[in-house]
Amino acid sequence: MEMKTLFTSESVSMGHPDKICDQIADRILDAYLSIDPDSHVAIEVMATNNQVYVSGEVTSKVHIDIRPIVKDTLIDIGYDKDELGTNGYTVEVFDLIKKQSPEINEAVTAKDLEHLGAGDQGIMFGYATSESSTYMPLGISIAHALVRRATNLRKSGAFEWARPDMKAQCTMDYTDLNNIKIHTLLMSIQHNPDTDMRVFTSFVHDNIMVPVAKEFGLNTDFEYLVNPSGSFVLGGPSADTGMSGRKVIVDTYGGSAEHGGGSFSGKDPTKVDRSGAYMARYIAKNLVAAGVATRILVQLSYAIGKPSPISIGIKTYHSARYSDEKILECISSIFDCRVGMIIKQFSLTHPSFWYSDLSNYGHFGRTDIDLPWERLDKVDEIKAFLSK
Repeated sequence: MEMKTLFTSESVSMGHPDKICDQIADRILDAYLSIDPDSHVAIEVMATNNQVYVSGEVTSKVHIDIRPIVKDTLIDIGYDKDELGTNGYTVEVFDLIKKQSPEINEAVTAKDLEHLGAGDQGIMFGYATSESSTYMPLGISIAHALVRRATNLRKSGAFEWARPDMKAQCTMDYTDLNNIKIHTLLMSIQHNPDTDMRVFTSFVHDNIMVPVAKEFGLNTDFEYLVNPSGSFVLGGPSADTGMSGRKVIVDTYGGSAEHGGGSFSGKDPTKVDRSGAYMARYIAKNLVAAGVATRILVQLSYAIGKPSPISIGIKTYHSARYSDEKILECISSIFDCRVGMIIKQFSLTHPSFWYSDLSNYGHFGRTDIDLPWERLDKVDEIKAFLSK
């Protein structure tokens, strides 16, 4: 029997319990930064049944009432009826936010961005691959597209049986690198109690899976599974307690690349878990687009209170046209990885986007939002440096 080379990635919908919490955390962050861009914010959220607990640390010139944010987020997602177990109109909200440690606040406070220190120590990874037009792994891109399409159809009323909680998996077949294809698509979707599962399954295959496969120009003869455990009526925080920061692989590269462990949601950009990861992706994507390699992983590490990274590392998976030393020299010459300079370059305290818009469908490879770390504005400079 032929042994296939398979790799699977997962995404979850906005109605998944963990993603509910990510959205709440980032909406609170947006509320602070929109009024006081110098706010230092680290929000954690837990949701269970019809209760939401919000904790964390904040230093800001403003006070934000989080209760309407929590309620509006749940209602916008679709949790607006008691029968769903969680209802934005009646949810209990517990505000446990406290003031940020003065020692941490001092470490990330500077008169100018050039000397701004990292908000914590840690390691961040950025990844890019030439296998797709967005320089993202196909598996995670397709998984995101599946839950996005299913959610849009649910919200429009066309997917009439669906409820908010959903998951998708995409297994890619890399056995023949000249003919990469979809091996299996899997979706688990919460539904109304009186749903005819045969009709439901056909709808998911015909109106969600096949159109997404065609959108990526890939095969439609894939294997597929829809709600393999059978009934999925009870979902959301009533069935599974949600926590912010638990879907870090969904938020990044679907497992195709290493991860430092830090989440993005609810964190202002002095937290290098967010800003460092954005810079690492920016570097990797521009390097791949410049033809330096077909796959690149970039690692950055920081120390709390220090502006510059402690280390910059790369992995090119034997796909590079240049030595690691030459690539690292290129990175150091072209990319300023000081925390404050990342914030300045990407306007992270005055963003042109909402952080909460990144809470679903990933932080990388987005074509629906103009994200500064996705721009390919260093390609010519890289080519010029490497041609010396």
